[in-house]
Amino acid sequence: MRVVGFEKGGSFPPPDVVGYGEGRGGSDARLLTSSATGNGGRGESRLLTSSATGFSLVELLVVVAVIAILAGLAGPGMVKARQAALGARCVGNLRQLGIASQLYWDDHSGRAFPERFGRQEDGWRYWFGWLQDGAEGERRFEAKSGALWPYLSGRGVDVCPAFQQSGDRFKFKAKGGAFGYAYNLLMGPRGRDPIQMAQVQEPSGLAVLVDAAQVNDFQAPASPEKPMLEEFYYFGTNRLEATIHFRHGTKAHAVFADGHVGCERPFAGSLDPRVPPHRVGRLDPARVVP
Repeated sequence: MRVVGFEKGGSFPPPDVVGYGEGRGGSDARLLTSSATGNGGRGESRLLTSSATGFSLVELLVVVAVIAILAGLAGPGMVKARQAALGARCVGNLRQLGIASQLYWDDHSGRAFPERFGRQEDGWRYWFGWLQDGAEGERRFEAKSGALWPYLSGRGVDVCPAFQQSGDRFKFKAKGGAFGYAYNLLMGPRGRDPIQMAQVQEPSGLAVLVDAAQVNDFQAPASPEKPMLEEFYYFGTNRLEATIHFRHGTKAHAVFADGHVGCERPFAGSLDPRVPPHRVGRLDPARVVP
């Protein structure tokens, strides 16, 4: 076989030359070839056509629809997987805080730490650290003054990863935030000595630290017309203080006096409805009273 020009006879183009012409339906690649005969170099030209084809509009729409369906099916699963990952990290945080609490008890003759130690400079020293007096969101915070600091390797377990500290319905207590968990006020009540842990009859039923937040409508930038979610640092049995944040679906994570971490639902009728969809309420008193 010899490659020839675009018509019979004449000079031959270089080998492998392909001529392109247009035919019905678009551009076709056409190759003219000549089969040698015995007629003095005359040959019979043949036209070989390779038609280019593509996706039709219907086929593209089908592909797009399939992709949309798959994305819709995968979306809820990805959300659940992310929530599960955040929950697992929260459990890890509380487990470490629980171990730190037990180490504190061991170093202090089996006595729990107070919720508030007392005045220090221009602020208060609490169980979680030192918090300066002043305007909300502008106060200084020092975590190294906290009761558990010597037993932790720095910060990183002090805020639940599922606690969304952003948006126009959230307000900080201090610059950069302080703590995302609350301490059992009945274990270290203000004005009295903390309890002796040996006196706790059912350590597995006594919540020590829990996911926490509070609805604030009395400190700017919050107001009665615009209540806001904020951090909070203790919980108790006071019916007027809803400070447990049930942010893992409908549950809150808690570490108990025996060191295990569990999930708790809100006590019946305790939820504060002012900042939906956040679920802020109280624990069952049986989990709070030593």
